Amino acid sequence: MSESQQVPTGRNEAAETTDTTTEADDGAAEPVRTAADSHQDVLRQTGRWAGITALALFGIAFGVFAQNPAAFLAGVFGVTFAAYAQAGSAPESELHLHREFEDDRPDPGEEIEVTVSIENVGESSLPDVRIVDGVPGQLHVAEGTPRHAAALDPGERATFSYTITAERGAHEFEPAQVLVRGFSGAVERETRVQDESEPLVCTPGSLPPSTNLSLQPLTTPYSGRVETDIGGDGLEFFATREYQPGDPLSRVDWNTRARTGELSTLEFREERAASVVLLIDVRTEAWCRPTESASSAVERSVEGAMQSFSSLIDAGDRVGIAALGTTECWLPPGSGGDHRTRARELFQTEPLLAPDSVDDLIERPISVAALRQQLPSHAQIILFSPLVDDLVVEQAKLLDASGHLLTAISPNPTTTRSTGESVARMERDLRIADLRRSGLRVVDWAWEEPLVTAISRAGARWSA
Repeated sequence: MSESQQVPTGRNEAAETTDTTTEADDGAAEPVRTAADSHQDVLRQTGRWAGITALALFGIAFGVFAQNPAAFLAGVFGVTFAAYAQAGSAPESELHLHREFEDDRPDPGEEIEVTVSIENVGESSLPDVRIVDGVPGQLHVAEGTPRHAAALDPGERATFSYTITAERGAHEFEPAQVLVRGFSGAVERETRVQDESEPLVCTPGSLPPSTNLSLQPLTTPYSGRVETDIGGDGLEFFATREYQPGDPLSRVDWNTRARTGELSTLEFREERAASVVLLIDVRTEAWCRPTESASSAVERSVEGAMQSFSSLIDAGDRVGIAALGTTECWLPPGSGGDHRTRARELFQTEPLLAPDSVDDLIERPISVAALRQQLPSHAQIILFSPLVDDLVVEQAKLLDASGHLLTAISPNPTTTRSTGESVARMERDLRIADLRRSGLRVVDWAWEEPLVTAISRAGARWSA
């Protein structure tokens, strides 16, 4: 959870001021002093009492000419009040901000509550405090509002909450924007208050251990979970062979010894680790989505790859990461805690895998030759791609034919809302059928479906 930091007035982070923080009926805000450096507060007129002076003078003049004492006195009162408002100033503030997350390691799409408390640790009363929390641009507020208003006496604290929808990545909250006004409200002081909370890190959880990720018998010499046609250490009986001096007594077939008098040794089916590369399609063609507000197919693929990585490495396999269309994003297959940490950093910091990297993408031709130079000769491939063009299908078949057994996991971004979208869906279905006819295994992953459900459904098809 987060820690908090006390930030005195005049030393807060400053940022550009916006008129949206001033009420619509206040009128246009009139800056009276700008920050001399990036750590100073900003004072400005709110325009709340604009026009009062002119109206008061009109009342005085009307009272004199019309000999109306009531209008004259009302005008005098108006001028006095306007002078008081103009002479007033926003009090200086010393504020303490604390931000707490309901869960600081949520899964993508999970709604979590953010609780913010702001305390007046200064000696002045603050009759009008307005705060806008610094929600990162990648996160969306699902319920409530990150805005709050309160009056704070010395030592008093105000607390409010709102709910955000988590998105993949590490999200650092910006300093909260705070507006402080005096009793008249004619002048406001803008300041920025930050706490020392850790970034909100959102990574998908792993798949259940029993999930069948279609690892075929292409293995490495390391022990693992993929069955081979080689006798050795394991659990499943494989064969018997002639006893050799030095064989452990626990492996001697005593039943055969009692029956024939000959010594023989039991062998079991050896299990070895698979070497797997998770290949994510990040080409411009893959940045498609079923609706404008939905995440992209690349983002969906990255989430699936992160879940698969955790499941595979927990099962003892050696796992790597690559991007289709570039050789810049590459983590060789490995295992262990250090390798898991490197993979987590790559998923969080690699620009090509970022949710907003589509804005900086250029056309990236696929180079199977360059990719094969990176791949270990024994590596299997799990390709994450929406399969929305023919080129990726042809390259997938080439990789599989070159000895890298390939399974495709394809998030489906297509819909049937229009004739064109229905045609795109049918074309994608034909590409999947083409891959299956070529002997490749394909997981057709519906958009709102958990990955484990899609894999289980596909596994039933493979075993049929």
